[in-house]
Amino acid sequence: MPKQVKWTKKDLLGLEYLSRSEIELILQAAESFKEVITRKIKKVPALRGKTVVNLFYEPSTRTRISFELAAKRLSADVINVEVETSSVKKGETLIDTGRNVEALMIDVIVVRHNCSGAPYMLSKAVKASVVNAGDGWHEHPTQALLDMFTLKSKFGKLEDLKISIIGDIAHSRVARSNIWGLTKFGANVTVCAPEILIPKGIETLGVKVTNDIDEAIREADAINVLRMQFERDESGVFPSKMEYFKKFAITEERLKKAKKEIVVMHPGPINRGVEMSTEVADGPNSVILEQVTNGLAVRMAVLYLITHAEKE
Repeated sequence: MPKQVKWTKKDLLGLEYLSRSEIELILQAAESFKEVITRKIKKVPALRGKTVVNLFYEPSTRTRISFELAAKRLSADVINVEVETSSVKKGETLIDTGRNVEALMIDVIVVRHNCSGAPYMLSKAVKASVVNAGDGWHEHPTQALLDMFTLKSKFGKLEDLKISIIGDIAHSRVARSNIWGLTKFGANVTVCAPEILIPKGIETLGVKVTNDIDEAIREADAINVLRMQFERDESGVFPSKMEYFKKFAITEERLKKAKKEIVVMHPGPINRGVEMSTEVADGPNSVILEQVTNGLAVRMAVLYLITHAEKE
């Protein structure tokens, strides 16, 4: 990577808005921080004196813990806002919450919100850095970054890799961020799902579309299996869990048709027996737990870069 590349952005809102060089900078920094988290003493003073607030309007396990631990590994102070017991329940808006939090002299707000675009709105209202930890159906940039980091660790590159994203594409912010990130590196991305779960016009993002699960698996170097978001099925048009498992689940039998070294990924949480079998989730091709570990290094990299950004 060219040495002159510098991080200049106040926020991390999505991969759609980042250049390939900026993504490479994050992945390079994550490589350094992965070495840090394998040490006996896993802490560095890079964010000493900084304060990070986790503001999650949706449930989360991996992402919230990962951001909290990433900040603590960098020696930052961390505050977790419990939205269910906060002034949000009294009607306080996201912007007012953000501004009140910022008035306490904090440096970074990590926000997850059910409304697409919420982190962008917040970033315009506060001087603190804002990191998007997932907004509606829009983006989940750090998940895509850790997915890309995992793939690069496994294959040594992202260019020309064949990646199939399988599952609930329509409602997946993970899918969108992965597509925007991977295509910038020249990866060949295929999306596969029941037709009802394929957004119209997604081909314009540079991906191939198929409803044939065996085709999606056959030539792929890696498959990224998404959670089926049955809670979004307000019209009752989703396939049943049994039907979905039969037609689209990743099973040992289906993996026999894949390349021997195929990598199986999942952003979590896994619905075992729905989008994949337990044998696959815990099998030799699975890198699901590696993704979780890599997520810590990636989020350390993101927090470090945005708090040390150089002005353009």
